[in-house]
Formats: sequence, C-alpha cells, structure tokens
Amino acid sequence: MIRRIVKMTFREEETDTFLDLFERTKNAIRNFPGCCHLELWRQHAHEHVFFTYSLWENPGALEAYRQSELFQNTWSQTKALFAAKPQAWSLELVSQPDLQEGQSDF
Repeated sequence: MIRRIVKMTFREEETDTFLDLFERTKNAIRNFPGCCHLELWRQHAHEHVFFTYSLWENPGALEAYRQSELFQNTWSQTKALFAAKPQAWSLELVSQPDLQEGQSDF
C-alpha cells in the first residue's frame, strides 16, 4: 500500500475554483483502478493551502493513474491555479498503534 500526500498552494482568488474542480473529479479519482482512498485537507492557518491524501494498492497503480487522461486533464487545470510549486511524497507505513477491540485508529 502506498500513501500519497500532495501539498498544493493556490492563489487565494483561485481557492473556490480548485474546490469546484475537486468536487467534479473526486469520484472519478476514487474509482480509478488501484485507488483505495482519497481525502482533501486544508491547512488550518492558511486556507489557500491544501493537501490530498490518497492510498494506492501499489506503486504501479499510482503510476497508471499519473499516466491517465483523467490525471492529465485534472492536473493541467489544477496547475494553472498554483501560487507555488506543489510538493508530493509517496510513503509506506512503517508502524501503527496496536488497537485493542473497540478502539478507533484515530
């Protein structure tokens, strides 16, 4: 399982444009083969800074998405709204808490 975090800083006046784009494309991304999970986060103190958090079955699934028409179209629209260069990390889980019955993982 690959965890992907992408930090995106938008021009403040383009925040709503990005949110509209995300709403239109999130289900297609979530249903892309190999995508197990997708969330959008916003930085509390800077409302024009967002992060996507996604889970992918494996690196090949993530790469297939990155090569897809869906990604190319979505990313070209997203990049036009940036105020700063995006940052991305692909991560593997190393350790997690041992959960006892009835506990939440949050």
